[in-house]
Amino acid sequence: MASRQRPLELLAPARDADIGIAAITHGADAVYIGGPDFGARANAGNTVADIERLCAHAHRFDARIFVTLNTILRDDELEPARRLVWQLHEAGADALIVQDMGLLLQDLPPIQLHASTQTDIRTPEKARFLQDVGFSQMVLARELDLKQIRAIRAQVEHATLEFFIHGALCVAYSGQCFISHAHTGRSANRGNCSQECRLPYTVTDAAGHIIAHDKHVLSLKDNDQSANLRALIDAGISSFKIEGRYKDMGYVKNVTAHYRQLLDAILADDRGLKRSSSGRSIHFFTPDPAQNFNRSATDYFVNGRQDDIGAFDSPKHAGIALGEVLRVGPDHFDVQITPEAGALHNGDGITWWDLQGELNGVPINVVKQLDPADPLRWRLWPNEAMAGLKDLRKHTALFRNRDMAWDRQLDKTSAERHIDVALRLDETEAGLLLTVSDEDGHSAQAELPLALQPARDAARGEQALRDGLAKLGGTDFRATAIDIATSQPWFVPASRLNQLRRDAVAALVAERARQRRRLPRAQPVEPPAPYPDDALTYLANVYNHAARDFYARHGVKVIDAAYESHQELGEASLMITKHCVRYSLSLCPKQAKGVTGVQGTIRAEPLVLKHGNDTLTLRFDCKPCEMHVVGSMRRNVLRDLQAQVVNVYRRRPGEMDAG
Repeated sequence: MASRQRPLELLAPARDADIGIAAITHGADAVYIGGPDFGARANAGNTVADIERLCAHAHRFDARIFVTLNTILRDDELEPARRLVWQLHEAGADALIVQDMGLLLQDLPPIQLHASTQTDIRTPEKARFLQDVGFSQMVLARELDLKQIRAIRAQVEHATLEFFIHGALCVAYSGQCFISHAHTGRSANRGNCSQECRLPYTVTDAAGHIIAHDKHVLSLKDNDQSANLRALIDAGISSFKIEGRYKDMGYVKNVTAHYRQLLDAILADDRGLKRSSSGRSIHFFTPDPAQNFNRSATDYFVNGRQDDIGAFDSPKHAGIALGEVLRVGPDHFDVQITPEAGALHNGDGITWWDLQGELNGVPINVVKQLDPADPLRWRLWPNEAMAGLKDLRKHTALFRNRDMAWDRQLDKTSAERHIDVALRLDETEAGLLLTVSDEDGHSAQAELPLALQPARDAARGEQALRDGLAKLGGTDFRATAIDIATSQPWFVPASRLNQLRRDAVAALVAERARQRRRLPRAQPVEPPAPYPDDALTYLANVYNHAARDFYARHGVKVIDAAYESHQELGEASLMITKHCVRYSLSLCPKQAKGVTGVQGTIRAEPLVLKHGNDTLTLRFDCKPCEMHVVGSMRRNVLRDLQAQVVNVYRRRPGEMDAG
């Protein structure tokens, strides 16, 4: 008996339905997208009608649509959220991505549930618990290494493990960053992060000495796991997630195509694996993730702690190395580009680093090749005055962060997706019978009543039949085999043959739809699985009574309210992160191991971050190798935002009331 193949899923983001359709075309097996409300990207919402349109397209290829409903919810939002879930289910959504456990106690349709990155899954115990309460898929913390992933896989038998493989990195453990709310009142757990981590900070030690000045020390490079896909598969990952629900069409097309090609190469080499959707994507361009917005690349912690994961100089997109300045003129500048850069184009974006280490950039209005015989020397007229281009001088290294030729290429039709089919033409007493069978094992037929007449030229007649049956343009199918199984080539008018083909294809589409099954909803185990801990702090993001009741049902005795409830009014850990500023600045005691006269002299004293009037303290928990960013809520936030009070268990049963 042959072993079952393990399906792999490429999961792409979509800001809107059109981008989602493009993701499917370019090879995504699934797409995640925000609905009208309650998604963790407040400005990336879509109507239920948009979701329905996207689902209809995706399901043609057995691809799936996951809707993000992953904010924490107030009590008054639970009922609107429940109604929305029913609407999304009726629209065809295949799964919900959720954070708030209060949703699990609502009257929901039989829609599959996936655990959001906001649920902060770092341990086998947490992952096993989420599986046991009914989650079918869960995205693991980005900070995990391969060994940790394997440990989780060993404890999670049924749920699919999902992992971010590309895009922007949140420096905090997901769901455990409250700097945005503390400083601006905009909660990341409510879909409205102000990205305080991308700001420049001055770092000082306990004595006030400046260690780093105006550096983006909480800003990370972008995630890129291109080289680790095989290792991640072996560790237990089956769903490969691309970050980017705010990203544009070009980004989604390019990055989806990139990983589609990498995964297809693995699938072609491993018969134990298979795609989790139907069809093949043909790309009309060569994918290159470096062309899209990025802060340089890192594989983060997958292969252990790395020395260089930060984008400390700038959180902006520097682009690809272009060349250098040859000469600066009154309204233009001349450049020499590298052979790899190709050509320059009107509208290109050029960047450079000034003498203070800040990234500068300018769009180019007009470009001109200086010498037709020398393709590497160009004159550029920027859309700003030369006097305003800071530190742009001879020999300044240049980069290109926008390539208009690349953008135009992706603005066009850049891919097609087809399902392979085999066609067989037979004759019957009444005429002809066409059978169409697809790569997934579905089959359909159509008949053509016809008085059969031999073709005048047998060879030409058979070719005409083959050519007519192969005309599947405008459909989701591509003919890979055509069998003319008649006793002889018959003459069939082109219009009649076309109608026979269309009828057979329509029947196949209907059969595929008839046999499609919705993803099953996992059932929680009984009796209820105990939560790994019996006490929860504000870090658990409990924001409504249903979530409190959920955790109490699973054995938790002490349940604090979410930070957004304004019950943590003093200093608190506003961010917990695996990234360590001390380590990145080469101040970690572990880095001094073996250095004579140094080991033991570096203390784990706090560092301080300053930006404007804001001060944050860095404290280091060296045993798990984590950093806490400590601060308090601004008074204006407390004044301007009405506190959402949540009654919670403040102590374990039997403990004396400290108050």
